[in-house]
Amino acid sequence: MLALQYIRENKEAVLEGLKKRRFKTPEMIYQIIDLDKDRRTKQAELDKHLAESNQIAKEIGSLFKAGEVEKANILKEKSVISKVKTKKLQVQLQKITSLLFDLRTQVPNIPHQSVPAGNSEEDNEEVFNAGIIPDLEAGALPHWELASKYDLIDFELGNKITGAGFPVYKGKGARLQRGLINYFLDRNTAAGYKEVQVPHLVNEDSAFGTGNLPDKEGQMYHVQNDNLYLIPTAEVPITNIYRNSLLKVSELPIALTGYTPCFRREAGSYGAHVRGLNRLHQFDKVEIVRIEEPKNAMHALEKMVEHVKSILNELELPYRILKLCGGDLGFTSALTYDFEIYSTAQERWLEISSVSTFNSFQAERLQLRFRDAQGNKQNVHTLNGSSLALPRVIAGLLENCQTPNGIKIPQALVSYIGFDKIK
Repeated sequence: MLALQYIRENKEAVLEGLKKRRFKTPEMIYQIIDLDKDRRTKQAELDKHLAESNQIAKEIGSLFKAGEVEKANILKEKSVISKVKTKKLQVQLQKITSLLFDLRTQVPNIPHQSVPAGNSEEDNEEVFNAGIIPDLEAGALPHWELASKYDLIDFELGNKITGAGFPVYKGKGARLQRGLINYFLDRNTAAGYKEVQVPHLVNEDSAFGTGNLPDKEGQMYHVQNDNLYLIPTAEVPITNIYRNSLLKVSELPIALTGYTPCFRREAGSYGAHVRGLNRLHQFDKVEIVRIEEPKNAMHALEKMVEHVKSILNELELPYRILKLCGGDLGFTSALTYDFEIYSTAQERWLEISSVSTFNSFQAERLQLRFRDAQGNKQNVHTLNGSSLALPRVIAGLLENCQTPNGIKIPQALVSYIGFDKIK
């Protein structure tokens, strides 16, 4: 959520940023500015009345002590009138504040100046490309057929137990899944991230804090009786560890990593592009989260990108990095880099990670601040990234590493899973 002071002082920059996002109701910014002005005026009036009421109360007490009852009673009548005005101002202020808050929750983050203009994913900018796309022999199979051939993943069994998008991993498929989780966590902790285990359900305040509510309410599974939400990513509970916190500058940066299952109700469609592991309602992911001083956040983002690159290099997968354009940027993000691996059997790129900085957007919602060296309170900057999401990594490993004699496992994973080939 954008801070009111930022909107007031940077109106033109906000409008320009929303234009890059193709935001459809920029007039909302003028409404917010007008309401904020009205709010501050009403607050000043209220403060004045409260101060007058306090003064009158003191005078009444002094008059009663002095025995001047008649004068005291006259002031009591004046006090009653003042309290009526105060109550009226409080009601008006509450309505304005509520409407102002509602409007602010509808405004997305402002893109970083480096974010390219564009309408959709076709306009995203490729900034890096690495790895060699393997030249598979004729008859190479997509991962869902490989999963069936080697008895690694049973999609029909998952459909029987729950429904489409909930696969069952079996045998070496389950071993590969578990090994990848441990490998990702070990790589993250070696890079300085502290491992945490967090709940897989969150309350409304937590979902609001990271920007998932109200923006993505329809994409989250809701446990109605308890009013809890199944998490779409570990980012939500991990970042909320510090909700409503005032940190010391000496506590920054904070770097955390955690593994969780993730649950998403995203509307499905039909075809190969969503088949197998390409799109699931439940999947496993290891996340990295950083909380930074504003001046260090962009450098931290670069470090996160380099960290994910190092993992993909070890996995020997061909990949590319895209800088998302304004029209494809997530609601809360100021700048996002998407990592995609190439699926040789499907002949398409598959997104496997997003690394983003949110500037102070999440911190404003979370009420997450730090006290700087001068003693002033400031919003922190938050960042997060997938390190990594498992389904499409597994899809890429199965498809790109297939040979006529089985699926060759990258050396970095062998010690985690106990075999070097799936036969």
